[in-house]
Amino acid sequence: MEIHEILEALKEGKISVNNAKKLLSLYSIEEVEGFVKIDINRRKRRGIPEVVFAETKELDEIKKIIKKTLEKTNSVIVSRIKKEDYPKILVFVKRLKVKVETGKNSSSLLLFKKPIKFHGGKVGIMTAGTSDIGVAEESRLMCKAMNCKCITSYDVGIAGIQRVFPILKKMINEDVDCIIVAAGMEGALATLVSTLVDIPVIGIPTSVGYGYGEKGIAALASMLQSCSLGLSVVNIDNGIAAGGIAANIANRAIKKNNSRWNFQD
Repeated sequence: MEIHEILEALKEGKISVNNAKKLLSLYSIEEVEGFVKIDINRRKRRGIPEVVFAETKELDEIKKIIKKTLEKTNSVIVSRIKKEDYPKILVFVKRLKVKVETGKNSSSLLLFKKPIKFHGGKVGIMTAGTSDIGVAEESRLMCKAMNCKCITSYDVGIAGIQRVFPILKKMINEDVDCIIVAAGMEGALATLVSTLVDIPVIGIPTSVGYGYGEKGIAALASMLQSCSLGLSVVNIDNGIAAGGIAANIANRAIKKNNSRWNFQD
């Protein structure tokens, strides 16, 4: 039974609450040839779509997961695809006749069947440097998959601090619900942004830097030690997590303002 059939049966008294709960639980997990269990119902349960972490998976496994997920849902994100697999995945999804959105400087893809409507909240995304763009683009794809409109501005770090003020003004004027800041080196941009706005800020330390504190360690430590309240921090290079959190914040803000809004594609 599909979810709407289960709910209709419950409404009409044809099944019990306990039986409906059991059927919904069964619907929420889809197994693919015994090697993976896809959380099909995650979007309806949490507002967050399925994400396939491709970096450690074989090409054939990724293809099977994509195909099965898109049979049950409208969209899926495939993140961190290996360089040698990337063109092969593009050829594969073209055969499936689904739409593809790529991320600049990123090997992550957003795949979807029907156009994604922007009926969610607004998220601002900025990077300190051009080296941080790939991570920020993962966040953008995640936010789009969750129906959020994104306002982006890249390469506005503190090395030229004057660059950050025009985009912050724009984000405030656009009334964004959350701001994502991706920064490497010492990661100071996240703290700076957090001190200037009354908007939740999510910092992503990126693996950009030299010598001592390289690979994002210095940026992570700096963001975690920030004295600016209102700044939260995800793991190094974790654009997917930042996008999921930011979109959840933005969508709850919209949901409270519009009780008829929902998470459907």
